[in-house]
Amino acid sequence: MEKRNKCSFGSGFIFATPIPSGPSISAKPAFSMAAGAKDAPSTLTDVSSTEIVENKPLFTFPGTLAKPAISTAAGAKYALSTVTDVSSTERPLFAFPAAQPKLESQWRDMDWTEEQKTSLMKTISSYRPICHEVTQARVLLLGPVGSGKSSFVSSVQSVFNGRVTNRAMVGSSLTSFTKKSFHIHCQKGEDPTGLVLCDIVGLGGGEMTGLTLYDILSVIKGHVPEGHKFSPDQPVRSETVGYVKKPSLKDKIHCVAFVVDASKILTYPKGLSTTFQQLREHISELGVHQVALLTHVDQICPETAKDVTKVYESRIIRDMMSKVGALLGMSTSYIVPVKNYSSELDLDASTDVLLLSAVDHILQYAELYFQDNTPQHTGPKID
Repeated sequence: MEKRNKCSFGSGFIFATPIPSGPSISAKPAFSMAAGAKDAPSTLTDVSSTEIVENKPLFTFPGTLAKPAISTAAGAKYALSTVTDVSSTERPLFAFPAAQPKLESQWRDMDWTEEQKTSLMKTISSYRPICHEVTQARVLLLGPVGSGKSSFVSSVQSVFNGRVTNRAMVGSSLTSFTKKSFHIHCQKGEDPTGLVLCDIVGLGGGEMTGLTLYDILSVIKGHVPEGHKFSPDQPVRSETVGYVKKPSLKDKIHCVAFVVDASKILTYPKGLSTTFQQLREHISELGVHQVALLTHVDQICPETAKDVTKVYESRIIRDMMSKVGALLGMSTSYIVPVKNYSSELDLDASTDVLLLSAVDHILQYAELYFQDNTPQHTGPKID
């Protein structure tokens, strides 16, 4: 039976890493990621070779907790480096900046024309991975509950549908959430694009709605079948119905996009930064590139709420992106702002350009994964 080493990060977040009793399988050497990211741990247990007896949420938002009793086995390989007392005084991670004048020019070049929208749609529609055995790039969306993951999926599909549409929520109950992959389609009747957005339960939201580190890594490694329902008392393991024991490249996740809500950063617990960065280290160990989406930017900047083309002229949004970079341990060059469709009934060309630019940004890093994991070819790919 395995023991589990728990590590709590401020305000009740629980980051649980299993300590196997038997031999483990070492993962590939640490993969260097975004500027500012720490080196990944030297080893990582293969989820397909370890039995899980106990399953605790990776992130939880419990009410009042007593001081935790932390017990770590001597010489445990997977013990995390720091422990924060969850009963300590809670403080906001960031404070919103005061109203500031907009910048004189865009701090990122962006063309907001209909021609640019058409060009981006064509680029994304025609994208196919460089790897011959894979036809679509699989992107996993990860973020706190309510950060806008499902809304992003709906918004991107809306752009290609030519009208605002809403996807069903992934969560089917408070204790059971389904892994759902959304194939982004072009116009009706056309083939799907080379992009699949994978949505799972948000990180946090209650004692019974967290994801374990093992479950997340199982999804990324391609072991988790489509439609699998995550449940705290039914961890992913080799006996799971539909479990993919030997996933191929097409089963795996090729890029992870962290989704952070700009309007809720003030409410994020202090320890979330450490938790995010620990999670990123394990994902980097698998050689998977990571980017970030900053959602609801219109809710923190009045000018952008009126006109989305002002997003890269906003000093508030620029400063907020720097803070998100610090939160994730990620350079701001990997972070892009987006505005999802929510109450709108009609599409807006500028909003479409911002969304499509985010998709293009994601695909660039997914393509790097294929370059890293595809043998060198002597000639160009032939369709």
